[in-house]
Amino acid sequence: MANHLNYCFFAIFILIQAIGLQVYAVVPYDHSYTHECLEKPLSPHYNGGIVVNPEFNEGLNGWTSFGYAKIRHEKANDGNKYIAATARNQAHHSVSQQFDFDKDKLYTFSAWLQVSKGSADVAAVFKTANGSIIAGWVSAKEGCWSMLKGGLVVDVSGHAQLYFQCENSTIDIRADSVSLQPFTQEEWKSHQDLNIQKVRKTKVKFQAMDQLNRPIRNATVSMSLRRSNFPLGCAINQNILGNTAYQNWFTSRFHYTVFENELKWYSTERTRGAEDYSVSDALMKFAKSHGISVRGHNILWDDPSRQPSWVPSLSTNDLRAAADRRVDSVTRRYRGQLIHWDVMNENLHFDFFESRLGQGASLKYYLRAQRDDPKTVPFLNDYNTIEECSDAASSPRRYLDKLNGIWKGGFKGTIGIGVQGHFRFANLPYMRSAIDILATAKVPIWVTELDVGPGPDQARDLESIMWELHSHRAVKGIVLWSAWGPQGCYRMCLTDNNFRNLATGDVVDRFKAAAEEEASGMTDAEGFFEASVFHGEYEAKVTHPNGEGFCSVKAISLVPEKASPVFRFNITV
Repeated sequence: MANHLNYCFFAIFILIQAIGLQVYAVVPYDHSYTHECLEKPLSPHYNGGIVVNPEFNEGLNGWTSFGYAKIRHEKANDGNKYIAATARNQAHHSVSQQFDFDKDKLYTFSAWLQVSKGSADVAAVFKTANGSIIAGWVSAKEGCWSMLKGGLVVDVSGHAQLYFQCENSTIDIRADSVSLQPFTQEEWKSHQDLNIQKVRKTKVKFQAMDQLNRPIRNATVSMSLRRSNFPLGCAINQNILGNTAYQNWFTSRFHYTVFENELKWYSTERTRGAEDYSVSDALMKFAKSHGISVRGHNILWDDPSRQPSWVPSLSTNDLRAAADRRVDSVTRRYRGQLIHWDVMNENLHFDFFESRLGQGASLKYYLRAQRDDPKTVPFLNDYNTIEECSDAASSPRRYLDKLNGIWKGGFKGTIGIGVQGHFRFANLPYMRSAIDILATAKVPIWVTELDVGPGPDQARDLESIMWELHSHRAVKGIVLWSAWGPQGCYRMCLTDNNFRNLATGDVVDRFKAAAEEEASGMTDAEGFFEASVFHGEYEAKVTHPNGEGFCSVKAISLVPEKASPVFRFNITV
């Protein structure tokens, strides 16, 4: 018994240090982006990559005309050299350069653009054997240079021609500092690994000591994750109420959710003046009882086809009064119970309330929601910002313009960026560049409705997309849009009707297992054990080599960008 007691008198020193593991890619990825319109363009990313004559210091070498545009090599008063496409009479008439693409590589693209008059949306396009692919958009202006950043993948190897497209064919397009950089799959994965080590993990050090402060060799150290710091959630709907199998499957995986339709205006006020929150209340009770955080989706929806059936026929005054009541009713009912509010859903694509109530409608309702529920973060929420490069209406630059417009209108405080993420396929270079652009706003970015359309590559693409999102510093959470119903899901189910995982559900489970990996091991001769672990809430346990005594440390919090404390414990058994 005496020896047993001696073994149990030892101290545990827990040293937590944020030390990044060094991982190197052959060509590092450049996350930088400049939102300002500059007097002179910056140098091209990657020194232009595979672009010939990217800064036009060699005249027109490497460049030709696309369509019937005339191209000129020009020099500004400050000495900056650039190329200009003039005498355009079709949207696609511009400058061009040809490249050889490899379908197994990923391509990131950037350029600085200017137009001769006013402002206009300009797209960078690559014409391939299978059609034209838009790599990115920018709102170019007269008199200054705007940065276009994007990316693409191709489905067939071979020649492709770069050109710039602008619907206003009466203006000149000017380009400078053009870059096209290919990356191998291995390089791209190494970027992800490096970023995950930097932004999602912390290096943890433990030291086990006995009561005389002597190091204990071969003590067993284990860290058990209680809650991940990275929010991963999934939508639910009323089908979960009373369905034990659905509830068990869901609560064993997720701590975050959003209601698919039950909180929308057309669900809570089907008949004018007759509000019914019974289903959303029941879902909220379920979430609370299991410690699940809820996003509020949505207060108003700018799509005219998504209004309660009685709303479109209202007079202007009646619509204003009804919308005011809607905002006040739902925000006050759930005040302080939600983590986010999607205040005006999809107001990049639609303008129902602006067309009826004036251009300040979105601003008005963000201010009203903030007044009614000041502790819940209001969000914009729209689609095709990170998933579809062909949609100019919700391009990253347009998204930032909408966000800045609300701030300039007088809104004070944070507005989150919600990007829905309804993907057809995994265009990782465009997705990464789009998030780079959005990240310049320095506000939380959540992927709010993630799914991938049906097809043979659905599960594979979902896995690629989830890891790409998780590896980006600016992404603060992911919510899957996979609420289950007996007739199926919106686009992507995770289980069958018996709540057995489909291939997509296996992807989610693998992702969770890898992103919530726990650590264990033995202390060395100096009593130390080190591990790199994901941020989160842990219970740390250290067991003496004889297994007769142990120390337990609960609620160790490892959070990003915060110096971790040193924990010391003297345990007497």
